[in-house]
Amino acid sequence: MNSNAKTLTVTVDRFDGDTHYQTTHEVPTRDNQTVLDVVTWIQQHDDPTLAYRFACRVGMCGSCAMNVNGEPKWSCRTHVSKVVSGDASLSIAPLRNMPVLRDLSVDMSEFFDKWTQAVGYFVPTKTKDDPLSEITSDDRARAKANQSIECINCGICYSACDVVAANDAYLGPAALNRAWTLMNDERDGARQTRLDAVSGDAGCHNCHSQHGCSTYCPNLLAPASSIAGLKRQTLMNLLPWGPSDD
Repeated sequence: MNSNAKTLTVTVDRFDGDTHYQTTHEVPTRDNQTVLDVVTWIQQHDDPTLAYRFACRVGMCGSCAMNVNGEPKWSCRTHVSKVVSGDASLSIAPLRNMPVLRDLSVDMSEFFDKWTQAVGYFVPTKTKDDPLSEITSDDRARAKANQSIECINCGICYSACDVVAANDAYLGPAALNRAWTLMNDERDGARQTRLDAVSGDAGCHNCHSQHGCSTYCPNLLAPASSIAGLKRQTLMNLLPWGPSDD
């Protein structure tokens, strides 16, 4: 490395399977440098044992999510210039609320298990032999579903959620957001089963409406609003005339 090159001090939280520790690295700065660029430079030039995940590098897969200066972000879409000013250093750590496998890689098994617990999968009401259902752009329910459908399962909202941190049984914002999307898909046939699943002890009514999930969602979704919708629907479900479509 050129001794005259400007560098950035980067601290990385590490885990080798037994011990949590930190390493510090001096990384050369570049124009338009992303946090993922920084992590990749460390792995390629300074410490080849550093473990992390990435795939697309363009904000499509979400696999490069990590904590950057204490906030969950997609490292591939987070420019160093946006999170570091002046001579400040950069700290990088794995996402919260999920077990660390090694260094910056976390185990997302429980995150995805909660999608299943929330019945976050489509249950068809027709067979492949039936004609396709027509979906119009002015359909009211479809408009609600479209507001939340772009989730890519990156886990950032789950990491940002203090309720998950306090109650590891809580389904979490991503699973509940998915449940709300399917509740507004009139083709789906598991409405009551899903309402029962999300209204349990670890369901939507545990949400404290702190909106951390919506604040940090890189796709600008609003999981907190989806959870509020589920709260309304589960309460309406207790009334004699059943759940409302409003």
